[in-house]
Amino acid sequence: MHPLRRLLLLALLLIGLVPAAQADVANAPGANLEVSLITYGPGAIYWERFGHDAIELRDTVSGESVNFNYGVFDFDESGFLLNFARGRMHYLMDAAHSEDDESYYVQTGRSITRQRLAFTPEQAAALRDYLLWNLRPENVRYDYDYYTRNCTTRVRDALDQALGGVLKTALQTRAGGMTFRQQTARLMDQQAWLMLILDLGLGPYADRPLDAWQESFLPMVLQREIATVKTSDGRPLVTDEQVLSPNRLVPPAETAPDLRMPLAIAGLILAALLIVLQRFVPIGHALLASLFLLLAGTVGTLLLILWFATAHQSAWANANLLLFNPLAWLLLATVWRARRGVPASRLANIVLIVQLAACLVAIGLHLLPGTVQQNQPWLLFGLPCWVALAWTLRRVSIR
Repeated sequence: MHPLRRLLLLALLLIGLVPAAQADVANAPGANLEVSLITYGPGAIYWERFGHDAIELRDTVSGESVNFNYGVFDFDESGFLLNFARGRMHYLMDAAHSEDDESYYVQTGRSITRQRLAFTPEQAAALRDYLLWNLRPENVRYDYDYYTRNCTTRVRDALDQALGGVLKTALQTRAGGMTFRQQTARLMDQQAWLMLILDLGLGPYADRPLDAWQESFLPMVLQREIATVKTSDGRPLVTDEQVLSPNRLVPPAETAPDLRMPLAIAGLILAALLIVLQRFVPIGHALLASLFLLLAGTVGTLLLILWFATAHQSAWANANLLLFNPLAWLLLATVWRARRGVPASRLANIVLIVQLAACLVAIGLHLLPGTVQQNQPWLLFGLPCWVALAWTLRRVSIR
């Protein structure tokens, strides 16, 4: 929704100039308000893969309702792209008539599920007042984080606040099912290249064990977990669950894909090609080695930028820097000289030794007790590549 439309709806809600349903939602007593969690399933586009949700406030007298959600961003915001790159994004809260809000999801084949919640009149009124306060221009923006402050955690927190902390208390006592990394890979598995890029860029933060409260950063997890919660007087929080529109898209996988075997095979194939090409097609070896070194150096540079120049906490202290780093660029000239039979320089030999030592450190770190980052797939890919590259370049030197 455009910001002007959002402000207009807020004004109309507050002064009661929209049709009766909207005025009632803003002014009705809590006993007339019905609170529901609306969950939208994952979409086909990559930014829709995590799903979405909203809080529905329905006036039981008129039957009409308003959906409040926290998933709007403003391309017109000053410095939007720079803030996005730096991990300092700002998202907006939004409100729309329920039918208007849900029509897009019906058209695109995404599921819509409504869970009616057992709010007391006082809790429903408090939630309504908070949402309208949050919709004001001075309160509508919030600092966004993919895992800890997103459109679902804001919905979760608003519900929990109105419920007096019942939701958080219940979910924090339960272990989550997956880590941030596993959930990301599971939901992105239909965009394989993007899934691999994200997995490569996630650091140890993404592998911490989660409780059910933390894992409820996902709409589908919040939908599942909230159904198990009881109110302070022992009643089920979810009184009714209804599928308003069925899913018509390919559903995401139930578990995260295991990337170890595919990347291990890819690493062994690349290593074998480096060895064979160096022996029989030297220019092919130079081209393939250059491609690997360019990518390794670029990946390492981006990982360093993510760590030291952005607020993307989930990418900090990434152990993949030991496998892919800007040192790789120092070997580019060496692989082309090797094509003509020129042995590696002293600098190149030092770089190779340092890089192989870094690979050993990466393996050692991974084997240490208490290791957090789960980067086995990239260890299995990177190690044979570096060993093969070092062997082929040293082989030129001892001829």
